[in-house]
Amino acid sequence: MAGLFESAGAGGAVLALDELEASILRSLEVQMLELIGPGPGGDGDGDPLAALFAEGPTEAPDDPALARLFPDAYGDPGGPADPRSAEASGEFRRYTELDLRARKRDDALHVVRALDGLGGEGGLVSLDAPACLRWLGALNDLRLALGVRLEVTEDDEQGLYDLPDADDRKPLVMAYLWLGALQESLLEAVAD
Repeated sequence: MAGLFESAGAGGAVLALDELEASILRSLEVQMLELIGPGPGGDGDGDPLAALFAEGPTEAPDDPALARLFPDAYGDPGGPADPRSAEASGEFRRYTELDLRARKRDDALHVVRALDGLGGEGGLVSLDAPACLRWLGALNDLRLALGVRLEVTEDDEQGLYDLPDADDRKPLVMAYLWLGALQESLLEAVAD
């Protein structure tokens, strides 16, 4: 896989993807949408005023990947549970998580729709500056979730390059590393 972002000027970027790359990225984003879930009500046909005042959960998600995407706002991430921090995190989560989930869903959907615009084939994806921010968010979310599933730590990230081909994690590791390269190239393209 070689498709990386290049600057298009004015904070925009372009990405040339072959059919396989587009398919893999689309599949990963669809899986992200499934992980995040449909949101409150599930169908979006509810009362918009009620949705505006809807309260989210007060407990962190049980799924480690979701917990990484929606971390507690207070307390030490790996430390012992502090009742005051847990209560503050619950209050913060109650008023922010629904919006954060909606933003993450919107970012992932934006990527899926852009890839759908290629018609199931490879091609050139052109992004303006606001779309670049959505793609950065979506790519970051994918890397965070994959990193949790692969149990990646800063200490062993170099070891990912040395996995034998027979290792069952190899396809996910390749996706994780490619997403990192995409994310880095997009940051560089936006900065140009």
